[in-house]
Amino acid sequence: MATNDNVLHFPSAAPDIHRGRRLIPARLVEARLAARLTQTDVANQVGVSRQAVSSYELGEKSPEPDTMLAISRVLGQPISFFTQPAGESFGEYSTRFFRKFGADTKRRNLACEVYGKWLAQAAFVFDGVANYPVVDIPTLEPKSENEHYEADDIEKIAESVRTHFGLGLGPISNIVRLLETKGVIVARLQLSGEQVEAFSFWNGPRPFVFLSSEKESCARARFDVAHELGHLVLHRWVGVEDIEDRNRLKEIEAEANRFAGAFLLPRRSFPNEIYTPKLTAFVDLKLRWKVAIQAMVYRCKDLGIFDELQITNLYKQISFKKWRKREPFDNPKEMPLEEPLLLKKIIELVVKNKVMSVDDIKEKLPFSIETIGQLTGLEPAFFESEEPEGFDLTLK
Repeated sequence: MATNDNVLHFPSAAPDIHRGRRLIPARLVEARLAARLTQTDVANQVGVSRQAVSSYELGEKSPEPDTMLAISRVLGQPISFFTQPAGESFGEYSTRFFRKFGADTKRRNLACEVYGKWLAQAAFVFDGVANYPVVDIPTLEPKSENEHYEADDIEKIAESVRTHFGLGLGPISNIVRLLETKGVIVARLQLSGEQVEAFSFWNGPRPFVFLSSEKESCARARFDVAHELGHLVLHRWVGVEDIEDRNRLKEIEAEANRFAGAFLLPRRSFPNEIYTPKLTAFVDLKLRWKVAIQAMVYRCKDLGIFDELQITNLYKQISFKKWRKREPFDNPKEMPLEEPLLLKKIIELVVKNKVMSVDDIKEKLPFSIETIGQLTGLEPAFFESEEPEGFDLTLK
């Protein structure tokens, strides 16, 4: 993604465009990628040529005031976003673990990459004034020379991580909160129609996880969180060239899936609750373990609890009941989604203790209110109030 950090001056023509304000071309590129638009898309919606949009992004030409206001509306970011340089973050970015790579997912992945950067920048704003939980995510590398994890190795690693976290052998009550207490910054990302399940990355020493805002099933979302924890633990050393190789990506995703199953459904306890290959028995187990029925069936296959014929029969029953896309208790009213809270509560604490005002935050996070809400979980009403409820965190 080639960008230009040159700045361009454009004349004042509206109350929120001040004389001497500088336009940063690279911010145009960021906002366009986040909006999942091509230069042609922007040109058509703004009413200029594609070449004009390209020249704005290269820093070769400055848009007229009316054109800039139209670009701002189309890309969904305020004028101030385009005149402020990108914020600082915790350090270098690791590989982003997207589930798929290719021409059909390029636009989506580029948008996710931008949102990942924005989340890291937003979190860094408060690093100097509030104490984030200490990062406590163990990271490992495979013992084999071929850089693959064996199935039994992953089982042992998942068990060791549970022990490291002080977990017993039973169900995990809230995996999102668990990761947040271990220093992971979690957010939900709304990219309508893109089927974003989840992705994760490291920014310097700080891990991040983005979840899909369109996934309504708590059980499936929890598996996504465990899957991304698997990437953070197993694959911090993996490079972009690995995940851009389709076969290698398939192996890496399988390793993260195996970790998720082993972490959520320990082999030392979960099998003791399996007493029949009848599908109805898994419904109550879903309520107890908060794991999708299909994931539990697959875990039974991994652990050899049932033979191939029994597993095939279970999947046939799932298809017959039309549970492949929606199972019992997938309704959030029956099993509520586990929502991220850490960054939201950090910001509320900072404002409540008058370390920063709401206006200070809006200045330091120059995104639209909608974008800030996606990154932090804050409601628009927060920016109209100086007295949010506190949270049990401490300030530096």
